[in-house]
Amino acid sequence: MATPNRAAAVSHVGKIRSNNQDSGYAGRDLFVVADGMGGHAGGDVASAIAVNRIREADREYASASEAEFALQSALIAANSLLAETVFEHPELTGMGTTVSAMIRVGDQIALAHIGDSRIYLYRDGELKQVSIDHTFVQRLVDSGRITEEEAMVHPRRSVLMRVLGDVDASPEIDTWILDTQPGDRWLICSDGLSGVVKNEDLATALASRDTPRQVADKLVRQSLDAGAPDNVTVVILDIADVAPGETMKDPVTVGSAAAPLSFSTEAKPTTRTGRLSSLRLHPVRPATGPTHFEAESEDYLDELIEEDQRRVRRRRLTWLIGIIVVVVAIVLAVLFGYQWTQSRYFVGASPSGNVAVFQGVQQNLGPISLSHVYEESDVKVSELPTYDKQLVEQTINAADLASARMIVDQLTNVSQQ
Repeated sequence: MATPNRAAAVSHVGKIRSNNQDSGYAGRDLFVVADGMGGHAGGDVASAIAVNRIREADREYASASEAEFALQSALIAANSLLAETVFEHPELTGMGTTVSAMIRVGDQIALAHIGDSRIYLYRDGELKQVSIDHTFVQRLVDSGRITEEEAMVHPRRSVLMRVLGDVDASPEIDTWILDTQPGDRWLICSDGLSGVVKNEDLATALASRDTPRQVADKLVRQSLDAGAPDNVTVVILDIADVAPGETMKDPVTVGSAAAPLSFSTEAKPTTRTGRLSSLRLHPVRPATGPTHFEAESEDYLDELIEEDQRRVRRRRLTWLIGIIVVVVAIVLAVLFGYQWTQSRYFVGASPSGNVAVFQGVQQNLGPISLSHVYEESDVKVSELPTYDKQLVEQTINAADLASARMIVDQLTNVSQQ
């Protein structure tokens, strides 16, 4: 049986970006987040075009399978519209966008995903990422070459392998259907949130009894507290039988899609063919903030993998050199320390019970003695007066070897009296 939706959508430009290239939508049954790439060349335009086109799919469906097909079709249509826009506006070449979207149909949800925005499900106290990042580092994680923790700080973490844009006429889009149940809380977000806020903090925020809008605001604040180097967009959907809070009576659009486009996306007459540009690398290097890239071909992927292997080799070499330096430093410290101890002398009782000159110091390093008998006299410690006997047994420090021999001579004279 279908249950009411409670949802919210929030977007923030962040602390470094000069414009918001994210777009979000929370409708009656459709929920979308798009993260544009292309910097000032059109990242905001790309996400806005995609969300404006995809939100046309916000209607009732007879089944989740029908909704899944509609979502896939909407994303492909958005991809075509982006390519047409670049064709008519060459200055936008290289723009693209990630898209993570879902449609609620009764007790099921149809999902579609491309890029590195994410879809999470919080259920029964556990947070699960249900989408898979289409990034270079995710391939490294999947192949076991790096860990999730290493992926968070990997220098190529923003290299996208799949996006909507002018690079592929038929992009590969992940679609699937999942069951829902009352109490589920769904989160769709751009990497401006998932890239800076840890999973345990996401889970803590989603576990609260706050309304979706309060939770969305809290997550955005956490990103801002962490520096917010990128735009942040959050869409929250609650599955609940009866609960206080928002019900999506009116759709909410946030981010760049909430503002009018600065140019018309209608096709203009042209004599050029409608052929898409060939696959290519579009590095985006804004003055500040993280950068999105789009990987274009297997050759480039091989190049990235080789570069990562070189980076791993350099890191291992650095660690090896560091370990060698530390070991050498320890060995030198031990050698110099031992040499210093052997420049010291004291008078004490030898194992045979005679007064002797010892070279070294009285301390031991575990089972290793730092002193040894240098010269042994014929004087028995037991024949010395009580006071002198105690001094010898406790050892008598000497400034040098000559001083130690002088002490032994004095003790010899005492024993003969």
